[in-house]
Amino acid sequence: MQRLQAYKYELIPDGQQKRDMSRFAGSCRFVYNKALALQKERYETDKQTRFSYTMLANLLPAWKRELAWLKFSPAQTLQQSLKDLERAYANFFAKRAEFPRFKRKGVRDSFRYPQPQQIKLDEANSRIFLPKLGWLRYRNSRNIQGQVRNATVSLRAGKWFVSIQTEREVDQPLPEATSAIGIDMGVARFATFSDGSYLAPLNSFNRHETALRRAQQSLSRKEKFSSNWRKAKRKVQRLHARIGNARHDYLHKATTTISQNHAMVCIEDLQVRNMSKSAAGTSEAPGRRVKAKSELNKAILDQGWFEFRRQLQYKLDWNGGILITVPPQNTSRTCPACGHTSKDNRQTQADFACVSCGYENNADMVG
Repeated sequence: MQRLQAYKYELIPDGQQKRDMSRFAGSCRFVYNKALALQKERYETDKQTRFSYTMLANLLPAWKRELAWLKFSPAQTLQQSLKDLERAYANFFAKRAEFPRFKRKGVRDSFRYPQPQQIKLDEANSRIFLPKLGWLRYRNSRNIQGQVRNATVSLRAGKWFVSIQTEREVDQPLPEATSAIGIDMGVARFATFSDGSYLAPLNSFNRHETALRRAQQSLSRKEKFSSNWRKAKRKVQRLHARIGNARHDYLHKATTTISQNHAMVCIEDLQVRNMSKSAAGTSEAPGRRVKAKSELNKAILDQGWFEFRRQLQYKLDWNGGILITVPPQNTSRTCPACGHTSKDNRQTQADFACVSCGYENNADMVG
């Protein structure tokens, strides 16, 4: 079987390379937004048709003649930004995502090199060669396996990173473990297992919320685009990066342990997007218990349920395991002893007590 895997490293660029990367990311953002403006204009007049990638790519030469600074960026990185827009537009029409939004400077700045023959890797000296950037040093934390397919350069919290996607052929894996386990996701308990154990939530955002609020308040008091404003903004970005890194590390450790110790994992098919929707409503039909729902939404998103399931899926595939999703309806209202289903079985969020046979247990454990 073919295994696609990405290796992400922090780059160590010099001053000129930093300026070039910022320029390339800005050019890709400009092309994306310009193409999105055309798509939006077409959509407002005719919701059934749209510009194809080929039609938009054919406009690139004219844009370069009109704006000479676009020529300094690698041509394929600009084309890849149009590919990204095409994918976002396709997701919108398939009702998998909302209408694409215009990109902002400093928010997810990135650009991608799609051709592997243009990328040179010198792992012995921790260097990578990228077109129009030359050789860049990177923090080599682990060896790369497989053939390089593409490389994506991104900016996060003031630091540049490169993500190298590789492809390699591996034998069809067979699971070393033979056990099966069920998992119930929750807020008070991040993951409750059918063997009685559970994982406590990390609550990464909650731990840094006070520091983040103060940093954002400090940013709001600065004159926009001033030197102090940029310093305050970098502090906010670093806090967001710390929150995300802690959550990512926690999920990776949890999913790796589960996928290595179990051949089959059953998990609820939760629709996180719907579960975390705002309850504010509209001015004509205002929502109820908006504050409580807002706190619940924040807790759900802080757990990273969707990312947990995504990581479980590909890690079980790599280890030869199976992930089974089950409908979440009434999973914590059905008695495991007698099968009686009733909302009265769960009088509180944490406790389950069957009104038919008297069976009692933790509600997450029942789920």
